[in-house]
Amino acid sequence: MLHNPYKIVKMFEEEMAHYTGAPHAVSVNSCTNALFLCCKYLQVQEVTIPKRTYLSVPQSIIQAGGAVSLEDIKWEGVYQLKPYPIWDAAKRLTSGMYVPGSHMCLSFHIKKHLKIGKGGMILTDSEDLVDWVREARYEGRSEGVRYQEDDIDSMGWNMYMTPEQATRGLMLMQNYPSYRRDLPEDPPYRDLTEFKLFGGK
Repeated sequence: MLHNPYKIVKMFEEEMAHYTGAPHAVSVNSCTNALFLCCKYLQVQEVTIPKRTYLSVPQSIIQAGGAVSLEDIKWEGVYQLKPYPIWDAAKRLTSGMYVPGSHMCLSFHIKKHLKIGKGGMILTDSEDLVDWVREARYEGRSEGVRYQEDDIDSMGWNMYMTPEQATRGLMLMQNYPSYRRDLPEDPPYRDLTEFKLFGGK
């Protein structure tokens, strides 16, 4: 047992950064919350996404204070939350995939490539985003500081990855191939314009 069990989380983040070619990787408890935190950090306003994607994507945008515009485009593997440098990469996990200047959000859901069961990651080259997410994902707490001794000065959420999830991720990465094709969506995503929640009739 590690003296500090959260060191294993840092190890998993470093492994994912190395594999994907990203300068930094910061873990959270789902891709949905990775998208939410990126949207919150950038204070998004009008965001355009494909009309066929998972429903938690527009929900994350709206809950972060933004508005959603849906467009009829086909996509495979990743797509951008336009015009922001946020990418939903839940269906892709392959070596060297990082897009410079972006905040790429990964999923480790049981239906995705790295089947941890639950979990997500943000790949980025922004140290400011990493520092902000590290506190925001953990109720605004400072990393490595005991709760009783911490000076909490910002709001946060309970969105951190557990050491157990990180341990499983590291184990799975030991045999993970250098190249994986994007995952197809079968059956296809529903058209989000079918829902009144997102502007449908």
